[in-house]
Amino acid sequence: MFVKKEGEQYYKSRHSCFLLQYHMVFVTKYRNPVLTGDVKDSVYSTIRATCESRNCHILEMNGEPDHIHLLYEAGPELAPQELANVLKTKTARFARRDYPDEVKKHYWKPYFWKDGYFVITASENSLDTVRRYIQNQ
Repeated sequence: MFVKKEGEQYYKSRHSCFLLQYHMVFVTKYRNPVLTGDVKDSVYSTIRATCESRNCHILEMNGEPDHIHLLYEAGPELAPQELANVLKTKTARFARRDYPDEVKKHYWKPYFWKDGYFVITASENSLDTVRRYIQNQ
């Protein structure tokens, strides 16, 4: 487990010091506006719980009905690809299970997310800009 001490800029462990910040974007299949109401709430809460269980700290999360932005910090052991796969799988599975009628309005097959995703690292210089961009979605 990694801890960022009060007033410290970096996370520290016994053998490392790091600050890894990522901006990740998921887009719904065909850009259908499925991220509304209870489906949106479910997706956001699943992302929060999953990130917390993987020692990943969400700095900002927001989006539109057809995509979601996530700004987060994670340790070097958590690959962005792994996190993206877990988040997309869990959120899609839970949304289809818990809100089948709402999801079926947009998809007749078991779709939810577009196959790919976007991820980029955020630097200390760009962090505030990315944070404001996500907040204004």
